[in-house]
Amino acid sequence: MSHVIEASGLVKRYKDVIALDGLDLSVPAGTVLGLLGPNGAGKTTAVSILTTLLQPDEGSATVAGADVIGTPHLVRQRIGLAGQNAAVDEYLTGFENLEMIGRLYRLGRRRSRERARILLEQLDLIDAADRPVKTYSGGMRRRLDLAGALVAETPVLFLDEPTTGLDPRSRIDLWAIIKSLVAQGTTLLLTTQYLDEADQLADDIVVIDHGRAIASGTPDELKEMVGGERIEVTVRDAGQADLARRTLVRFAVGDIQTDGRAETLLVPITGGAPVLTQALRELDLEGVAIRDVTLRRPTLDDAFLALTGHGAESSAKGRTDSAPARDDGAGRPREASRR
Repeated sequence: MSHVIEASGLVKRYKDVIALDGLDLSVPAGTVLGLLGPNGAGKTTAVSILTTLLQPDEGSATVAGADVIGTPHLVRQRIGLAGQNAAVDEYLTGFENLEMIGRLYRLGRRRSRERARILLEQLDLIDAADRPVKTYSGGMRRRLDLAGALVAETPVLFLDEPTTGLDPRSRIDLWAIIKSLVAQGTTLLLTTQYLDEADQLADDIVVIDHGRAIASGTPDELKEMVGGERIEVTVRDAGQADLARRTLVRFAVGDIQTDGRAETLLVPITGGAPVLTQALRELDLEGVAIRDVTLRRPTLDDAFLALTGHGAESSAKGRTDSAPARDDGAGRPREASRR
């Protein structure tokens, strides 16, 4: 299978900070790669390099057969990009923004207008099509920005946290559009903080941390890396959490973790329902009052936590993932990348 996006040994430094530290990526044609990692892992820096907004300090990359360093203009012709910040002209209407992007792609006036109308309808913006964007809400601007990435029906799409700020219905609608595009042969690199989104959309996932790939595989393969089943126990009184932990450790086949709340424990086990029954009996004998208990298979959240040591929505404090403002997808250079 041919690879539409390939990167080898990408390195990017900002003074003493290493944003990327030898990152390799490979995305087959007509598939979705989910690039996951905590804030500051290097996701946006990688996208910025692959979309020609930044040059790597070391390494190489090609997108749709074009070299991101040697022939950046060819890369820009073959990609659509929606970065983390909406890059739209607030003094133009929604329709005019999309028509302008189509004309920049040299689609011609008629086709540009046609694509604008189709996308405004698909992303539930048709009623606001002729209003200046400065009157749009944040979520509406985000949807318009996503529409801009789709105008030219390019063979490759880069979506950097595309559904941040969208309501649940808009997220689901966007997922349907993405699935349709991929079914028609589009290749997509997606970064997201929503692990359910990666689970829904990604054929393969690369987890990066501190600028390096630390794991890769399908969503199911990453879940299997965590191992077996989980008992999720929530005690009524957080003060009994330590007693519950000491009681449950005899059933655990790995480290007992929390889900961010002191009173909720995640206990890896083997043996299914019989082990759960025994564990509940022991908790009862110890006098631990249970508010809720569940037996479940590992999720992508579990895999992410096990691989990185913290959740997907960890604090952005100290992040290394921020390119300079002119390069991180905000403003005119991002619009220019659509041409």
